[in-house]
Amino acid sequence: MAILLDGAERANTLAGLSGWQDAEGRNAIQKTYTFANFNGAFGFMTRVALKAEAIDHHPEWSNVYNQVDVTLTTHDAGGVTEKDVILARFMDSASHDG
Repeated sequence: MAILLDGAERANTLAGLSGWQDAEGRNAIQKTYTFANFNGAFGFMTRVALKAEAIDHHPEWSNVYNQVDVTLTTHDAGGVTEKDVILARFMDSASHDG
């Protein structure tokens, strides 16, 4: 099982992730990505879906036209773990591809 990030680890992690913030009322982090159009948003989601399957860690997300809202938490651990950090960093990188 993944280990929860404690207060200091979590604060340091969030400080190193651009635009990610604590999800209100949850042990989770969230971010909104905005793209030029629907194709950009969908391409991003496709890249992330492939990575999520490969690492067996899946985001909670929704898409409306050019916007993708993401929440990351490790459900079986009950909160934010290194798995979420790995996926958040990948998402930030993938948001600049294509």
